[in-house]
This record gives sequence, C-alpha cells and structure tokens, in this order.
Amino acid sequence: MSKLLISILLSILLASCQNPPTNNIDDYLNTVTGPISVDSLGLTLIHEHMLVDFIGADSINSDRWHRDSVVSKVLPYLLAVKKHGVKTILDCTPSFLAKDPLLLKELSEKSGIQILTNTGYYGAVGGKYLPEHAYSESAEELSFRWIDEFENGIEGTGIKPGFIKISVNEADTLSQIDQKLVKAAGLTHQQTGLTIASHTGTWKTAVQEVRVLQEMGVDPSAFVWVHAQAEQDFENYQKAAEMGVWISLDGIGWAIDPYVDRLLFAKENGFLNRVLISHDAGWYDPAKPNGGDFQPFTNIFEKLIPVLNEKGFTDLDWNLLLNENPKLAFQID
Repeated sequence: MSKLLISILLSILLASCQNPPTNNIDDYLNTVTGPISVDSLGLTLIHEHMLVDFIGADSINSDRWHRDSVVSKVLPYLLAVKKHGVKTILDCTPSFLAKDPLLLKELSEKSGIQILTNTGYYGAVGGKYLPEHAYSESAEELSFRWIDEFENGIEGTGIKPGFIKISVNEADTLSQIDQKLVKAAGLTHQQTGLTIASHTGTWKTAVQEVRVLQEMGVDPSAFVWVHAQAEQDFENYQKAAEMGVWISLDGIGWAIDPYVDRLLFAKENGFLNRVLISHDAGWYDPAKPNGGDFQPFTNIFEKLIPVLNEKGFTDLDWNLLLNENPKLAFQID
C-alpha cells in the first residue's frame, strides 16, 4: 500500500471521528452546541426567549446588546428552571428579532441546558421584522437561505437550527407574503425534516397554513400551531388534533387560568398527546435599562402543575406534555 493511499485513508478516518453524522434523520436534533440524540431531549420547554429586540428588521444590529450583560441577566433564570428538571429549551427568537446563536451557545454551556435555535422569518406585525429580500424573493429562494443554515450553519457561526420558526398575520385570507413564508417553510421542511413552528393565533388562520402545507404534500404533523391559546372555540382544538397538528399552548409565563380549562378539555377529549406547553417567557430587551423585567421560566412547575394535579392530572400526563410530546413534535423526519 503506497504512502499516499495510507495518508488518504488516515485522513478519511480522522475526519469521520471528528465529524460524526449530525443529521441522522432518525436519531439527531441540532442544538447550539451540536447534535444530540432525540432521546436525550428530556424535560423540554418548547417556546421561550433569552433575548428579543423589537426595533425592526431595518434597524436591528448586534451592537445594540452586549452578550456579557445578557448572560449575566439570563443565566440565573436558566439555573432556576434547571432545578425543576428542565433539560432542553427551544429558543423561539427569530431572525431579525435578535436571534443570536453565539449568545445561546454561551448560555447553554454555562447553564448545562440544551438550547435549540431556529431558521425562518417572522411575518406578523405587518412585516416589521421581515428583511427587504423577503418581499422580492420567491418561496423557493427563501427556502434556499433556510436550508443553507441547516446544512452549513447560521451566519458563519457553524451553529445549525433545530426547527423552523415563522409567523403570519391573523386574517380571513392569508396575505401573499404570509403564504410565501408558509410555502418557504414547507419547502425547507421537505429538504431538512425540520418541524415548522408558526406564530399564529386562532384556528381560522392556522388552518389556512395547514392547507397550504397539505397542498405541498407536507403532513400536518410537521406543523406546530403556536399561540393556540388565542382560540376560543375549544372544538377547533379537537379538529386540529384529528388532523395531526401540534397544538401549542405557550403563554404560561404570563397567566395560568386560560390554560387550566384548555388542558382539562384536551385530557377529557383524548388529545393530550397532540398538545405542547411552554411559557413564552424571558426576555432580555436591549431597548430597556438592564434588559427590562425578565419573566421566569417556572410558572408551569410552581403554579400550573399543582392546580391541575388537584383536578386529576398525573405524572403520566406531565411526562407526555413535557417529555414525550416535544420529542415527537421536533424530531427530524
């Protein structure tokens, strides 16, 4: 065997050791510190925020915050929720709203909590957080950007998204730009297997997104109906669950009462296995002194669980909501 061939074989072997497969569709998810087994997600909060800047896509700039200040403010809240057994958090701050993968990596390393970030664009609030190219590019072109983040990392960081985060505006008929975002998300899902989490609101709007995806051949089980707590007709939860949609009740950081009735309804009607819960809490706001008032990530454990346990919820129910459902909802497929 020639020295050249030996050298090539050694190089291939070394590369395989240093760079194991990271996108095995059956076993892995991307976190900000690298790939993990789906089975290692553990107790998971599927919608939280470390940092959010509401200034708008035309003015957003990483110079508006200092990572050291954000870490100092946020880290104690992560350590506090870690005491409740939380192992993984999905950070839902989108692009152009202060998504900062390097900040999330530092927080993950210092807290010991696994953190996932996202790809995609946020169309709600009339497009305030959309870059100009979102209007001029096609759904296919936008998806190329998001797929590239999945394959090569976000903005040169090498950090890969663990899910797709988009948002649309409440409407009787989805606007053209919102339809484009949904289609781009569908195309990205088809190429990457990443789950689509869409900031929406009522079923009237969410079902339009589901239909767009179905027309593309995307199964509704790839869609997370974010902020489903806005829906007032509980029967629509049943409809969504029957379609396979994930129903995300994710404002528990701000109130408890609205979630008690909704979760009881889901349990009594047999679709608790399609429900996700989280706080939508945080967040450091660089426009406010010292980042503003930070909302803790602990209401589920300190307030909601005791109330629902008195109404018949069991450890099996909480394991479903906080362990099994997140794993099924966000595994790459």
